[in-house]
Amino acid sequence: MSDSLFTKIRKGEIPGTIVYQDELCFAIEDIAPQAPIHILIIPIKEIEKVSDASEEDINLLGHLLHVSKKIAQNHNLDNNYRLVINNGARAGQTVFHIHVHLLGGKSLEWHPA
Repeated sequence: MSDSLFTKIRKGEIPGTIVYQDELCFAIEDIAPQAPIHILIIPIKEIEKVSDASEEDINLLGHLLHVSKKIAQNHNLDNNYRLVINNGARAGQTVFHIHVHLLGGKSLEWHPA
């Protein structure tokens, strides 16, 4: 399997702004932001989508949510932000490497339809 777009950004093979990195994950600014703050939190381990995760990934998936909290605090989002994970093409996933969207910096409406 070739590296995902996100892995290529992490490795510096293609441009991207990395705003956080640790031993399990990294975070980048979204190139097409849907809010003033739109950051993607991505595991280093390439898992295509949530439905492909296994029991061995439980701690990793929880880590992504914990890191989203840290990043939100660093951006002064004052507990007002949204986390989104798309699972599959019909759900809006366009890069098949699990990632959590952190959106904030404005009032966010809910339009699921």
